[in-house]
Parts: sequence; C-alpha cells; structure tokens
Amino acid sequence: HASARGEGFLLLKADCNKGYVTVKQIGVNPTSVDLVDVGKDEEVKMRPGQVLHIVNKLYPFVVQFGEESEESVMEAEEKIQTEKRPCEDSCENDDIENVPKKAKKMEVVDTQSSSADLRPSKSSVSPHEGTTSRKEHLGHWSQGLKSSMQDPKVQVYKDEKTVVIKDKYPKARYHWLVLPWDSISSLKSVTREHLGLLEHMHAVGQKMIQQCPAKESLEFRLGYHAIPSMSQLHLHVISQDFDSPALKTKKHWNSFTTEYFLNSEEVIEMVRSKGKVTVNDQASELLKLPLRCHLCKQQLSTIPQLKEHLKKHWTK
Repeated sequence: HASARGEGFLLLKADCNKGYVTVKQIGVNPTSVDLVDVGKDEEVKMRPGQVLHIVNKLYPFVVQFGEESEESVMEAEEKIQTEKRPCEDSCENDDIENVPKKAKKMEVVDTQSSSADLRPSKSSVSPHEGTTSRKEHLGHWSQGLKSSMQDPKVQVYKDEKTVVIKDKYPKARYHWLVLPWDSISSLKSVTREHLGLLEHMHAVGQKMIQQCPAKESLEFRLGYHAIPSMSQLHLHVISQDFDSPALKTKKHWNSFTTEYFLNSEEVIEMVRSKGKVTVNDQASELLKLPLRCHLCKQQLSTIPQLKEHLKKHWTK
C-alpha cells in the first residue's frame, strides 16, 4: 500500500518456507499488527492468524500461505481481494481446501467472512500437557488445526487423549472436529497401534451427539475425508441437515455426501483388519460428481437449488 506522498508506504516480504511475512513501515501513516503499532522504519514478523491494519485501523488484512496447483482437490474459496473495505464485526478468512503441494503463493486477504459462534463449553478435565504437537511450527495455513486445538476459546470438550472444537466453517447446523492430542498428520499415518485412539475418538464424537439439544430431530454422521485439507488427523461429526451458509460449492457438498467421506466405523474396521487405511487414488474425482440430494438422490444443478430442495426434507 502506498499513498501519493509515500505516507502509508509498506514493504512486505514473504518467507514461504518459514511461514511469515516481514512488514516494514516506510511511511508515517500508522500501521499495526494485532493492534500493536509497528512504527516508522520499524519491521515486524506477521504470521497467519494475525491481523494487519493500515491507515488508522481502517483496513484489516491477514496473510495466508496456500498451495497452487491445477489439480487442487479442494480450491481456495476466496481469492485475494483487491478492494479495501472497513472491517465488519467478525474478521475471519474463509476456508482454504487444497491438497497437492506444488508452487507456493502468498496472499494478503481482506478479512470479511464471518465464522461460527465458538463459545466454549465448560469442562472439568484439565488441559493435556507435554505433547510434542504444541511445539510444532504452526505458520502454514494447513497447520491451522494444530493452532486451533490449543486455543481454550474454541475447545468444547477435552480429555487426556482428544480435544473437540467447532469447525471454523461449519457445513451444517452442528459440525465438530475430534482431534487427538498426539501429532498424527492424517489417516495415511495411522497404524494398528492407533486402533484404540480411533475408537476413543469415535466414542467422543458420539458423546458430542448425545449432548446435542437437537439430537432427536437430526441425523449425524462421523467420518474422515479421504484426502484432508488440513494437517492433523480429525474426525468430522456433522449433522445431516447441511443447513449452513459456509456450504458454498459442489466440492463442499460431495466431500460429505459421497464415498469421499469415510465412515468412522469403516475406518476402524479397516485398521483392525488391514493395519492401515487405504484410500482410492481416484478419490478426488468424487468431488466432481453431479449434485445429488443425500436423502432422495434427486439431482440438482446448482448449490442454491440444492439448498432450496433440502428445506423440503427438514419439514418432514
């Protein structure tokens, strides 16, 4: 950003490998990171999750490191926004779902999207201590779950083995993630020795359903994405209404309603019998299937049409 007289000039330098951006204020207009002023001719390191304000806190931006690939399994939902808009009540980024690791890019994104209500429920269980995952580098966006799971504000349940958080961009009225405290990157890393942990994660997911006030009127599924977008094993516990503004694309829909979504019990049985989880190499093709209602299998042309159709099932 620069004004005609250089009063708001900033120098931004991205280090993709280390996961931060160096912000240097050249001009005199105030610049801050997480509301801490940088100061003229000073520089600070800005990491994903931090908010950069320029020109008297009018324009909030965040940085996110993504992966760029023609064959991305889950695309970035929102591209870099070039217009400047004052920040609204909630300053969050939409989810980025992307798997292949090819060319890296750095985006500074105007923060406008809203996130779900993440009020924590009280738990008498003490926080888990001493895990190696807490010390790992959390700079890359795909490491976001490792950061979120440590945040007491978003934890809704925890015990000695697992923690539960609300999905930041829920695809239904109820959408939780059950994560192990141990650092396990994905189902690919799971072996027979993790069988007890998978069973415990499933039991915790069932516990979340049992405490849900709408459990009598809603169906739930527990499962894993065949090719997850975020590092750190996580079990989805999601209600089958799919009533959420965050559900925006065919890929979102198909990731939860096709065989791309692996049922938790089937994953457990696979590990019990084979000692590992095998995923179809063509799983990403499932995300391209036509939109179909998960209940009556009627085919719809667009997400808005699908959402309107789903309302018919809610009233039954």
